[in-house]
Amino acid sequence: MTILHLTPNNPAPANYTAGYFTGHRGARIRYGLFRSDRSPAVGTIVLVPGRNEFIEKYFETIRDLNALGLWVAVYDLRGQGGSDRLTKNQRKGHVRRFVDYERDLEIFLEHIVLPDARLPFFLVAHSTGALVALSAAPRLSNRISRMALAAPYIALTGQSLPEGVIRTIAGLASWTGLGKVQLGQDQSHRPFAGNPLTSDPDRFRRNAEIIAAHPELTIGAPTARWLHETFKAAKRVASQAHLTKITIPTLILAPVLDGIVPYAAQEELSRNFRAGQLVTITGGRHELLQDRDIYRAQALAAIEAFMPGLDGGLDLSETAA
Repeated sequence: MTILHLTPNNPAPANYTAGYFTGHRGARIRYGLFRSDRSPAVGTIVLVPGRNEFIEKYFETIRDLNALGLWVAVYDLRGQGGSDRLTKNQRKGHVRRFVDYERDLEIFLEHIVLPDARLPFFLVAHSTGALVALSAAPRLSNRISRMALAAPYIALTGQSLPEGVIRTIAGLASWTGLGKVQLGQDQSHRPFAGNPLTSDPDRFRRNAEIIAAHPELTIGAPTARWLHETFKAAKRVASQAHLTKITIPTLILAPVLDGIVPYAAQEELSRNFRAGQLVTITGGRHELLQDRDIYRAQALAAIEAFMPGLDGGLDLSETAA
């Protein structure tokens, strides 16, 4: 059985194992553990992708992290990628409770990362994955040494309706038994022109090729329940009461031209976050690790400098194939 899917322009890193673990409420969650050839390893990155992402999209970044002597442990969020879908309609981006995401992360750490990976453990997460990390962080301080969060999903912009209106609609639908109704449009096959995610045409094309070859990895628009649960989580984690509980040193990588999460919200989060440190990526878009080299390299360099024990040497001179 093929667990990870390779395409001509997106080969897998050299040394890995892949499989499935049983997440919260019995969901089957796909994961990969990618080992560095350097010995001894300097630690392990726990990588948590964003909404509608999948492990294959991060092969390039995983190779870069492996080159630093880091192992990478990554999994697909429930309901997307190679993990179990949560509705009969496989295209719906759904979650029953936001805490399910958090429990999956904790199970991944306990049953996959702790037994098989190399200490110390760092966490790198993007967008929705960063929201999961922020929400679970007060319980992770004895396992995760540092976190780097790219464009954490704590607010929403660039939509056809204001966030407040979307929040109200999602809440009403969720509370009236319509939580599995999709809100918005399927953006899986959007063109490069005008996209809010990346300014890099080569990486955009590479990811589009993966989706064309394996459309089953993607999902469509989120359900009302997904929006309701993530809006509630975002409001909670951005509160002073929650942020004061986080003691893990945290780097917030905030792209100024983020078309999904407003930069101002990320900046405000860092101001209220004693353990947080903001790195502004001027010109960067939402998917910093999929963006042009000039922005992506800044994000990777910031991660490298933030994680103790790394001695540099990362070559970021080549663009994606």
